[in-house]
Amino acid sequence: MNPSKKHQADKKARSSYFHLPALDVPLAFPQATSATSKFPPCESDYYQLDDLLTLEEQAIRMKVREFVEKEVAPIMAGYWEKAEFPFHVIPKLGALNIAGGTIKGYGCPGLSITGAAIALAEIARVDASLSSSILVHSSLAMLTIATSGSEAQKRKYLPSLAQLTTMASWALTEPNHGSDASALSTAATKVEGGWILEGQKRWIGNSTFADVLVVMARNTTTKKINAFIVKKDAPGLTATKIENKIGLRMLQNGDILLKKVFVPDEDRLPGFNSFQDTNIPLSIARVMVAWQTIGISMGVYDMSLRYLMERKQFGAPLGAFQITQQKLAQMLGNIQAMNLVGWRLCRMCENGKMSLGQASLGKAWVSARARETVALGRELLGGNGIVTDFLVGKAFCDFEPFHTGEGSYDINNLIAAREITGFASFKPTSSAQQSRL
Repeated sequence: MNPSKKHQADKKARSSYFHLPALDVPLAFPQATSATSKFPPCESDYYQLDDLLTLEEQAIRMKVREFVEKEVAPIMAGYWEKAEFPFHVIPKLGALNIAGGTIKGYGCPGLSITGAAIALAEIARVDASLSSSILVHSSLAMLTIATSGSEAQKRKYLPSLAQLTTMASWALTEPNHGSDASALSTAATKVEGGWILEGQKRWIGNSTFADVLVVMARNTTTKKINAFIVKKDAPGLTATKIENKIGLRMLQNGDILLKKVFVPDEDRLPGFNSFQDTNIPLSIARVMVAWQTIGISMGVYDMSLRYLMERKQFGAPLGAFQITQQKLAQMLGNIQAMNLVGWRLCRMCENGKMSLGQASLGKAWVSARARETVALGRELLGGNGIVTDFLVGKAFCDFEPFHTGEGSYDINNLIAAREITGFASFKPTSSAQQSRL
């Protein structure tokens, strides 16, 4: 059919109201309050676990909670739908003095591990994308500079990163190397005055706008993994947004291409000389991701509880029915257990007693319980559980990346199992070693 005739036929088939804007949510569904119009109060601390926190950690929780409920909750659905990042929120978030988390000095807040985790959880309770952006910035990029950088590098980069006047990214994962990141193939070749980086990275959060990117690459001479600070718009560097995601849509994950990118010697992190040097940031990040999933679960529970008390069917609030009460109780029980595991991980880490296996098992177990909790919330909201206005549908989609991010559920369990058995089982047994049985 002629394109113009097809267009006329399509136009004729539409109603006169086809292009009208959607009804405002309160008008379309007056029986329950949306998360974007008024975020629900926090009701998930059934066992009064706040008592386990110091006064400083409690204060961090409340100031972050107040901020995200006021500044982020009203806009999150719109930005999520457009898959855009709310840059205007970043200066206000910087004023909370949480970026840099546990790092001491250089303008960083020097929070306890628990305080930093609570801050991320409170952001994730309202929006997981923004929380993930701060995790990449603080717990991966900034922490790597703090633990592996020179004194000059720390002074140069950390103060502005702590204020969020500059943003950072952390580039480890590659198209061909996800769970087996230690086999990464991005190359770093020594040349006069610096290094030439060649390679490709994928799923790198903040990469499309970060002012500095901490990039892991294989030293072509030593064959070991080194880390480099690459500045935004460096010649040969491009970072493009990964489109069509169904989760963490506000987070700008990118594909990075490095084509003969020159990095001066002063921007190689001198304390990062093997893949083992990822252990500190990855262990901390796994604890933080566990707390993000706790935060997501808290938000879903809070939204579900209010919805069930407001929404009526068969002449009674949905919260009056046995089956909905059972699901609410299951969600609440999960959250209590998740909080206790997360709190214990933080305290062990603060006392220097947490191993990589313990961090990995914590992330795997907590995220599995959180995945169940979010799915139950999705069921409880029925049709409104698939729209972003009531939070739960967005959280349901946002949660899926956490099941595989910072080590998949399976890989994290294998890391813990390696620690308790002494056997690594990440690679398949070679055919020569296989039993004929």
